[in-house]
Amino acid sequence: MSISLRQIASALALGLLLSACATGPQAPAAPQSAAAPSDAAIKGLSAQVFAYAYPLVLMDVTREVMTARVPPNTFGHKRSFPDAGFSAVVSPNADTLYSTAWLDLSAEPVILSLPDTHGRYYLMPMMDAWTNVFASPGKRTTGTRKAVFAVTGPKWTGTLPPGVREIRAPTDMVWLLGRTQTNGKQDYAAVRRLQDQYRLLPLSAWLRDGAARAAAAPASLPAAAVVDVETPPVEQVAAMDAQAFFTRFAALLPANPPAADDAGMVASIRRLGIVPGAPFSVTALEPSTARAVQEGATAALAGIVAAARHGGQGAEWTMHRDLGNYGTAYGKRAVVAWVGLGANLPADALYPGTRVDAAGQPLSGAHRYVVHFAKGQLPPTDAFWSLTLYNDKQAFVANPLGRYAIGDRDRLKYNRDGSLDIHIQNSRPPAKQAANWLPAPPDAFNLMLRVYWPRKAMLDGTWMTPLVERLD
Repeated sequence: MSISLRQIASALALGLLLSACATGPQAPAAPQSAAAPSDAAIKGLSAQVFAYAYPLVLMDVTREVMTARVPPNTFGHKRSFPDAGFSAVVSPNADTLYSTAWLDLSAEPVILSLPDTHGRYYLMPMMDAWTNVFASPGKRTTGTRKAVFAVTGPKWTGTLPPGVREIRAPTDMVWLLGRTQTNGKQDYAAVRRLQDQYRLLPLSAWLRDGAARAAAAPASLPAAAVVDVETPPVEQVAAMDAQAFFTRFAALLPANPPAADDAGMVASIRRLGIVPGAPFSVTALEPSTARAVQEGATAALAGIVAAARHGGQGAEWTMHRDLGNYGTAYGKRAVVAWVGLGANLPADALYPGTRVDAAGQPLSGAHRYVVHFAKGQLPPTDAFWSLTLYNDKQAFVANPLGRYAIGDRDRLKYNRDGSLDIHIQNSRPPAKQAANWLPAPPDAFNLMLRVYWPRKAMLDGTWMTPLVERLD
């Protein structure tokens, strides 16, 4: 998969990031005024703004779906790894147990209380409403001792209690996507005890009743509009017409302001007739202009999907060292959001992936493969690593061992020279190789190497993932 801004721009034949749209003179009136640009220009402008807005709208729909089950400012914990029957999330994880929460900072800060994990690796990355990771408390950045943080919104002013460290969020909407190292099913109990000590509490309640209040059960959700919790958020956004999409985008802008570097895009938003906090209506436009707005939004989404699905890949593993904080790379940000929200900063984790062997041929369980790590050339990490196998639907594969990933926390058998071979095949290998066997389906599959807290050699490209060698 390729997610470069250049490729998504190419995918949008309308000129998704046309510089004239981004920096041209600003018009105070809506596009239907006498000075309005042509319908062709409106079409390109609509596509451009759609790609910029897409992550924000998708985040909000995802928040709505998830908080229909778990209230805002409350942790929801995954207590076990997914199995081969799990399909709610693509490319599931068998390394960590998740602890997630949606924070609403519009009224006041939220206190995050973390226990001493006694050296166990964990991270609590926080994404703003635009999907940028703005803070990542955890072993890499803040250590593993007990800590208390206050996550504050962009407009908040005030004084925090002694011993509480401030984390300033750029937007009132924040997604906290915590992960705790879990060393197999036998480690569930220990991790669950830590999860029970991850606590969130509004600042006012913390000041009034202290940390003990954080253990109280969350209040039930108030009555609200019916939320579709069955349809995936990506599909819900895809079903929106341009008016619904841009109206939702406009409603989100006051609490989730664009970054300072987005000044050119803010001008484009204004030129399209979008006003923060006000509904966007195509009925006030000329019919041809309204069609242009819709066609631009439709083309933008098609370009995002095309860039995500049809990126080229050679024999080398695909790895992106620039996710989690996108700056003005709006195309890349949109594609990553479509593929899956929650990308970590490279310093926290890297995820090389491949669908082909060393000869560039698609991986298939009809063949046998090996990934060979030479002595001293295991994935460079200050935490841990694993190799995970997925079928063509990016789901785990049922197998006799119930093994979906293999890595440095398993009882691996090393070769006499200190090297390591991971055997990947459908049939059970000889007994001496079984400890290092990653079972494959009989047909197409792909691999993902997860490296948490990667070292400099991986971050700068000095260390490269070994190619997948076919044995037959």
